[in-house]
Amino acid sequence: MSGRIFGKKWSSFQIIIMGFLAAIFIGALLLTLPAASRAGRWTPFYDTLFTAVSAVCVTGLVVRDTASHWSGFGQGVILLLIQLGGLGVVFAASFVAAASGRKASIFQRSLLKDSISAHQIGGVVQLASFVFKMTFLTELSGALLLLPAFCGRYGFSGVWLAVFHSVSAFCNAGFDLLGDKTGSFSSLTSFSGDIGIVLPVCALIAIGGLGFLTWEDIAEKGFRFKRYRMQSKVILITTAVLILLPALFLFWYDFSAYPLKERFLLSLFQAVTPRTAGFNTFDYAAMSGSGRILTIFLMLIGGSPGSTAGGIKTTTAAVLLANAAAAVRRRKNPELFRRRIEESALMDAAALMVLYVFFTLFGALLISAAERLPVAACLFETASAIGTVGLSLGITPALGSFSRLLLMLLMFFGRVGGLTLLGAAVSKSPAEAGRYPLGKINVG
Repeated sequence: MSGRIFGKKWSSFQIIIMGFLAAIFIGALLLTLPAASRAGRWTPFYDTLFTAVSAVCVTGLVVRDTASHWSGFGQGVILLLIQLGGLGVVFAASFVAAASGRKASIFQRSLLKDSISAHQIGGVVQLASFVFKMTFLTELSGALLLLPAFCGRYGFSGVWLAVFHSVSAFCNAGFDLLGDKTGSFSSLTSFSGDIGIVLPVCALIAIGGLGFLTWEDIAEKGFRFKRYRMQSKVILITTAVLILLPALFLFWYDFSAYPLKERFLLSLFQAVTPRTAGFNTFDYAAMSGSGRILTIFLMLIGGSPGSTAGGIKTTTAAVLLANAAAAVRRRKNPELFRRRIEESALMDAAALMVLYVFFTLFGALLISAAERLPVAACLFETASAIGTVGLSLGITPALGSFSRLLLMLLMFFGRVGGLTLLGAAVSKSPAEAGRYPLGKINVG
């Protein structure tokens, strides 16, 4: 499906990429203005570009502390970029156009479908309306839940803190406004034992990462799990496993020295936030090596399709595991919930996994060589970038221009998605005139 803009035909994938690039560029220009910084001075464009990429790609990696460097105007711009990036720039623009009173064209509906990973064009405008309402209600509810804790500690300014952190958590962005109060780049470490902050933020991250189609299933069918789409079942089960098992590991291993309440909250938060929120209530530089490897694994998986999260997605991981199980059992077709998985889904899942792992490792090697830093530390940063997570070992602000550029490219790839980029590069699938003879090859 393609549409004509400025006299040229563009595919929906190309328009999605253009929308993200336009939002990044405009956001970076606005952040350079003196009004955007607390000091009232121009901020270098390279710093604002990194910040805009991180915000639109809902990552949370920063080179300037959000609270201490940016003014209220600058923070507002960042929050708007986060909201646009979380929902999808083209999704927001297409929905506004469709909701203006005019009947949405087929191309607008196609854009909405591709932006939110819907399965079909039919009903996509109604689904988009539902997504906007759910987003507003969830972010409002999150802000109200965070309000007592923030206002109790910081007074009236806690209102803005509650709103900002609710949107940032729901959009899986990880930007925080506590650097001027608890130390630069401190995130939520001063709230590690505060149940009024930890649980609402965990809930917002998880809800934002479930995906819009899963929300629709839950809203329409309640707790009747058997009636959900197969995709929603896979997402909910995989999400539960990826929260529960890492939380148990961290509870018994990394945080065993803490009091029971804080131990539970630390374990739960550090299991949820890599999927792909970027907040932290614990200094990852002090985490064990096994804890960091587990975090890298969770960052690469990320959230679910059509959500505010990044990563290869929970469904991709589930499809790959189902395929491995089918291979072990010598079955021709992998299955999930008594449904056969189509071959195209297997090919896409394998392609995504290869792309994410390759770019993560290759990016880490390049940054390590350029900055003379340990590969393990660089691997954590590149996994955080491509997974649009935002967790860091503290090395990002000190990186040089080349390394920052690499992280920006990884963030953009992670948010837009490898398949979207490939779809934009190859707008039409070439006709398959014939097939080569079958070749035999051993694997494993």
